[in-house]
Order: sequence, then C-alpha cells, then structure tokens
Amino acid sequence: MDHAGRRVRLASVLAEREMDAALVTGAENVTYLTGVVSSNAALLVRRDGSAVLATDDRYATAAAATCPDVEVLTARAVAAVLAERAAETGGRLGLERHHVTLAQSDAITEVARDSLEVVDLAMAVEALRATKDEAEVALVAHACAISVQALTDLLQHPLVGRAERRIARDLEARMLGLGADALAFDTIVASGPNGAVPHHSPSDRQVQPGDLLTIDFGAKVAGYHADCTRTVLVSGPGEQWQREVYELVARAQRAGVAALASGRSTRDVDTAAREVIVDGGYGDFFVHGLGHGVGLQIHEPPWLMSSESAAGTLPSRTTVTVEPGIYLPGRGGVRIEDTTDVGPAGVRVLTDMTTDLLVVD
Repeated sequence: MDHAGRRVRLASVLAEREMDAALVTGAENVTYLTGVVSSNAALLVRRDGSAVLATDDRYATAAAATCPDVEVLTARAVAAVLAERAAETGGRLGLERHHVTLAQSDAITEVARDSLEVVDLAMAVEALRATKDEAEVALVAHACAISVQALTDLLQHPLVGRAERRIARDLEARMLGLGADALAFDTIVASGPNGAVPHHSPSDRQVQPGDLLTIDFGAKVAGYHADCTRTVLVSGPGEQWQREVYELVARAQRAGVAALASGRSTRDVDTAAREVIVDGGYGDFFVHGLGHGVGLQIHEPPWLMSSESAAGTLPSRTTVTVEPGIYLPGRGGVRIEDTTDVGPAGVRVLTDMTTDLLVVD
C-alpha cells in the first residue's frame, strides 16, 4: 500500500482548496493514509505532504513501526494535540466535520484562537478512497472469493427445518474457516415473509419448503470488505409470483451491471436497473439505492442512487455493489447483489456465483 502517495494526493487537494493542513479524524481515513489501525488516532497532513500522527499508548509502538516516515505523537486527546501542532505555523486547517465530535470541536476551537482558520475538509479523503489501487482491489476480490466459497459450501447441506440464526452462524463460521479475518457485517438470513424486510435480523424462524431465502453476507480480509446477496428457493417449484419477482430482480441486476463504466453517472446506473423493476410493476417495492462503494468500509462512496445528494460519476477504478431488490410485505422478497470491480478495462464481477434461481433442499 502506497500510503505516502495517498498523503501526497491529499496534499494536492489541500493546495487546490487553499488549505495549509488537514486534520483527519475518521478511523478508516487514518488507516487509508498511514496503514495504522487504531480506535483512537488522528492525522495532521500538511500542504507539503508531511504528516504527524497522534495515538495513545496502546497503539504508539505499532504505529511507529507501521509508518516510520510519519512523526508519531503519544496522546489521548489526539485531535487537540494535532491542532496545537498546526497552530504553530497557522493558516487554514481543514476538518472532517462529519467525523469530529463536539468535544473535539471545542478543544480545536480553544487551540485555534487567532492562529488558525478552521474550514470544512468535507469528504476529501473518502473521495480519494473511492478510487482503488491494484492492492485494494485484490483484497476485496480475496474477501469476495472466500464469501462465495462459503455460501457454495453451505448450500450443499439441507436448509429445511433450520433456524435462520443457525444458518447465519454456520455461514459465518465457514467464512472464518476459509481465511476471513472477520465478518464484513452482521449476516442477514431472511426466510419466507421475513424476506420482505431488507435488513432483517436472523431469527429462530425455521426455513420451510417453498420459502424464498435471502442471504446477505460478506467476509473481511486485511480491513477490506466483501458484500454479496443471493436469494434461493427452498425445496419446491415455487409459486408463480416468486419466480416472476425473481426473474424481474435478476434482469434489473444484469441491467445495473451492464450500465457500469468508469465516468458513468451514478444516477444513470441506478436508473438502468430501477426502470426494469418499475416497468414490471414493482417500482414501489424497490425501496433502497442500487448500490454503494465497498472497501475499508462496507458502505462508502460512490453511491448508486437517484437522489441529488449522491449524484456523481464512477471513478476510473472503483469497487461497487449492484443490489436491486423487491420486498412484498407479508409475502417475502428477493435481492441479488454482486460486488464489482469497475476499471478502465471494463467491469469484473468479484462475487463470481450464478444469479440464476437456485432451488436447494
């Protein structure tokens, strides 16, 4: 990971915005710029590309070893001590307002006084993170491969009569056994009518013959996440509405993947998939955006959504999900999700598993 190169790119953003330094407090942003993983760390990046990291005694030794080219300060009040360092030279200091706590803000304001002009850095680091390098894509791909293998193995075993909660724990154990460092997020297993709840928490409901079963899951490897969803039909031919809804979601998912391209409007990608579901008469039951970026966080920019606030274009190299769904209260639902690598050479599906309707025992 070229952490120094990432800090140089942030320094270029500071120059463009006429800022003298940035105080980075978002945990994943600090990791992105230094490689340091800490529950209490902040990073001061100056316009010339130099940087100072602050963390507490629990992480200081590891931090110094991880990023030897960065000065490391040991402190509990990490934001305040770095604001003091910035105040020594003065100028315009950019803050991540979406990460700074009120306590940190008060401490920074006290330090700034007349020497610092505090301005909003906004999501400058997240924007840099949206463009992935080869090493990041490889880690996401590895996490996806573990995830797909774990589900493939799970589906070789009977599901009828098993509780959603037990299926979730089984799948999670399989991901960890295949080499995942951790889970990307809490696994979703939703059977029968529970499939109408997009983020259903696995319950003690037992899977019944004829159920649609939605499983949303992912592994985490070296800090990078996978995200995949498959909906399967359990033991039976299925009702007409189940197959109709599944085929509609599958067509929307294929349309969304086909619309991906570097430089493409994120709203246009969402629209390409959403129109399939709207034209099929189920537009009111597709209740979320089409997808999101995946990396150091399970949900991060870019966002594949129709809202103005999320409007943008796909970077030249990014990893995003495509996950249309239809959710019918009291009946069930279908979601199909892949994590993809969108690069200058085209689109690669990283969760390489069929999206055809699978009928399992």
